Amino acid sequence: MQYQSSRGNSPQVSASQAIINGIAPDGGLYIPEQIPSLSKEDFINWGSLSYQGRAEAVLRRFLTDFTPMEISCCVQAAYNELNFDNAGIAPLAELSPRLHMLELWHGPTSAFKDMALQILPQLLTTSMRKTGEKSQIVILVATSGDTGKAALEGFRDVEGTRIVVFYPAQGVSQIQRLQMITQAGENVNVAGVEGNFDDAQNGVKRIFADQDFIALLAQNNLKMSSANSINWGRLLPQIVYYLSAYADLLQQGRLEYGEEVNIVVPTGNFGNILGAYYAREMGLPVNRLICAANANNILTDFINSGVYDRNRPFYKTISPSMDILISSNLERLLAEVSGRDYRQVNDWMKQLATSGRYEVNEPVRDRIQALFWSDFADDVQTIEAIRKTWDQYQYLVDTHTAVALHVYERYQEKTGDTRTTIIASTASPFKFGSSVAEAILPEAIRAGKDEFSLIGYLAEWTGYEIPRGIRDLDKLPVLHDTTTSPAEMRNTVARFLNL
Repeated sequence: MQYQSSRGNSPQVSASQAIINGIAPDGGLYIPEQIPSLSKEDFINWGSLSYQGRAEAVLRRFLTDFTPMEISCCVQAAYNELNFDNAGIAPLAELSPRLHMLELWHGPTSAFKDMALQILPQLLTTSMRKTGEKSQIVILVATSGDTGKAALEGFRDVEGTRIVVFYPAQGVSQIQRLQMITQAGENVNVAGVEGNFDDAQNGVKRIFADQDFIALLAQNNLKMSSANSINWGRLLPQIVYYLSAYADLLQQGRLEYGEEVNIVVPTGNFGNILGAYYAREMGLPVNRLICAANANNILTDFINSGVYDRNRPFYKTISPSMDILISSNLERLLAEVSGRDYRQVNDWMKQLATSGRYEVNEPVRDRIQALFWSDFADDVQTIEAIRKTWDQYQYLVDTHTAVALHVYERYQEKTGDTRTTIIASTASPFKFGSSVAEAILPEAIRAGKDEFSLIGYLAEWTGYEIPRGIRDLDKLPVLHDTTTSPAEMRNTVARFLNL
């Protein structure tokens, strides 16, 4: 299988080359030339497979230049008991017979990004061997909070790689920040950006497009790639867990094959819900993909109107990983639902870059609305959703998953749809302990406590265990204290690389 740019102005490449490149030369994102189909027998047979076996079965369909043994080695190195604290890797928790939480936070950094970023380094290094790539790969990452730590952990001391992570200096939770600035590893670099996530993401995109800088890197035997979900090797593993969840429900007798489900995803950069879209295109029976946004509800407005307009206030919320106004992976969806009308996608992306706004045509808007549904939750509604879920189910959720729960409740109110639903639970509640404690703990306990004291009380109050990757963060030395302006991000990378 070959991969082509979402903008259509770059040569097709193999899967391994797409993973190494990260982003296409024309600035587009790689998409597969065709989407493989799954049969009823595939889903039934997967019932007896482990998560690892299912992942191998999916990846073989997309990574056709990898051998089965190479794929197996990548999967086994990523999804094991050393990296994940649950043997199911991405288990389902049942809140009610028709409502299931897909827990994606059992990896080393306690967020869903681990599901992709534990395997991406394996895919990348295998791709380098396959293509004969001799340059050292510089992984360049912009993060709204979780991708950064997961990428740092995944690429730590991986031979042939360096990694540079930029995060909004004032736009992540205390625990997210500590996870990044205490990261050990000889090849890791971290910098806070004076601005929000979009400033960091735009800065990274400018570096990728800087031909002079690319030439400078080449002179030093260096080549850039990405661990953001613009990299197909990062997005592909996210398809797996939606297919696996459906196989679990079939095996448990919760569904009959062909019975449609709803999937609810708290969404910022659109990668996680795009994984569910590709799973549907492969044959996963889906009724609605429900896009749950926070107060930065640009995706809700887009899905409901067909107009994408980032010319709006930016809000810092208690679900900071979704504090995004430029959702990069939406470009892949536009390429798919437009029938791969690359000229049109180019026009929309140019309009976004120049005016901050574009409007899709009516056929594209109608196709999106036929599949996607969207609403949003503000911070007050998010806190209430955490409290309500705990009171009703004795199930503890983080702020992002709470956004999804609130939006799903709104969906049911508006549609009356009672189909079996899978909600992507994207982070451990302890990653956002202050907000979760505000929802759960009495004021008398919370008063005057810092975040690490609060998560201790939260664990004691609820009986939940603090993940090992969070438990002693406040005792680790700070190893990264660099801050930079968006304009200086290129120079910061150069300094990290000793150029």
